[in-house]
Amino acid sequence: MTGAGDGALPPGFPIALDRGTSLWSSGRVAIGGTPWKVVRFAEAARPHLAALHRTGPRGLADDSPLGRALARRLLDNGMATPLPLPRPGPHDVTVVIPAYGRAGELDAALTAVKGAPVIVVDDGSPDPEPLRRAADAHGARLVRHDRNRGPAAARNTGLRLARTPFVAFVDSDCRPVPGWLDVLVPHFDDPRVAAVAPRVVPRVVDTRLLARYEAARSTLDMSTRPALARPGGRLGFVPTATLLVRTAALGGVLFDERLRLGEDVDFVWRLNDLGWNVRYEPAAQVLHTPRLHPVDWARRRHQYGTSAADLARRHPGRLAPARPSLWNLAVLGLLARGRPAPAAACGALATALLARRLARLPADWSLAAVIVARGAAADATGLGHALRREWWPAGLLALAACRRDRLARAAALTMLAPIALEWLRERPAIDPVRYTALRLADDIAYGSGVTAASARARTTAPLRPVVRLPHRLARQPARGRAGSLPGARRWAASAAFVSFSIRRHARL
Repeated sequence: MTGAGDGALPPGFPIALDRGTSLWSSGRVAIGGTPWKVVRFAEAARPHLAALHRTGPRGLADDSPLGRALARRLLDNGMATPLPLPRPGPHDVTVVIPAYGRAGELDAALTAVKGAPVIVVDDGSPDPEPLRRAADAHGARLVRHDRNRGPAAARNTGLRLARTPFVAFVDSDCRPVPGWLDVLVPHFDDPRVAAVAPRVVPRVVDTRLLARYEAARSTLDMSTRPALARPGGRLGFVPTATLLVRTAALGGVLFDERLRLGEDVDFVWRLNDLGWNVRYEPAAQVLHTPRLHPVDWARRRHQYGTSAADLARRHPGRLAPARPSLWNLAVLGLLARGRPAPAAACGALATALLARRLARLPADWSLAAVIVARGAAADATGLGHALRREWWPAGLLALAACRRDRLARAAALTMLAPIALEWLRERPAIDPVRYTALRLADDIAYGSGVTAASARARTTAPLRPVVRLPHRLARQPARGRAGSLPGARRWAASAAFVSFSIRRHARL
């Protein structure tokens, strides 16, 4: 199978508008989605959209032809969230556990997934006997690589041996919480879903500073909000520490065994390029054993960053650290130089030009103003993020010079303000000063991995920003084969859903 097909939703499949989707002009225009976009709805869709809006997070299953076609497009654009009800097992799932040593962790993982057939892949452990004993004690099948080939190869080995419609990859240091498959499996009632990831939270058993930080900011925890994982979206990928996949969707899509790190990102992006959807469902949870020794913790962050060069070569343009627009750079630059009046004039001009481009939509200038304001804020946040990570040497210089230089103060503000807002929103069990210090150390460790890998690969691709010039509002092309809806569904989709894209994060 090479693509996702027409993906008609089954009757009774409920959805809810994503909380990042907002409606304008009495429900005729929406903004949101993955990636971010502006969408105009035809009159025929407005009653269905109004009903969805009224139900809020409870959602709705609209079984009319137009309702199902509209739900299909909303889901594919990340403007709606699926709400399938949990379904008790047993489920036709094989669990594949790649393992390298750490027999105690494997034993705990096998205990957590009991009830499902399990394939343990020993990836060339120096001492195989403890792993064999753990697998035998739980009735799991054990296969062994004669040498260490990496987690991608171990997952592929288990996948080739599985004979069930679904395979769950579970790392040996993960412990799925009871009922996890009951929550994840119903997502595959949507025929366009290829994979679903649960929320991976750290298993913290002490109160040390780093343990408290991990509880608040684990790299594997993708948040409490469900999402469509897609490059350029709010959630760009999901980790494969635990991932449930539809075997029929994979076809020739296997984990790239040349990648020791970043294989999860590459895997998700290639599925997406074939028209499949990958979803994140935080209602299912998995406990993960974090690395709490400071050196191990920083080294692992650094290692994650080293995957950037390989991923940039395989997926050109997708790893740019920032994508600011020329308009927003002008506004932010003027503000940084202490010139608010010219900055306001530049923003007003951008708003007027965008309002003119949006004239074909049933919306007034206020929509353009919101888009421009959000775009400027998103670009400021993106630049601050890059200064903390990929451009960390420049970020450190800005922090050192912020007392005496206006531009450095502005750069420091873009770096630190998001962390402060994050602390206020999440209220972690750490004081704000130490939380900020650990966040900066976290980002710098990752960013040092990016710069080191880029230097070794002799490439600047993971470090180069993409500055976007003003462009004309263009009709959004169909993704993969998402638009091939037969009969009434094709009519309903074309009548109800006319989409225009303004690029990621609403940036001009």
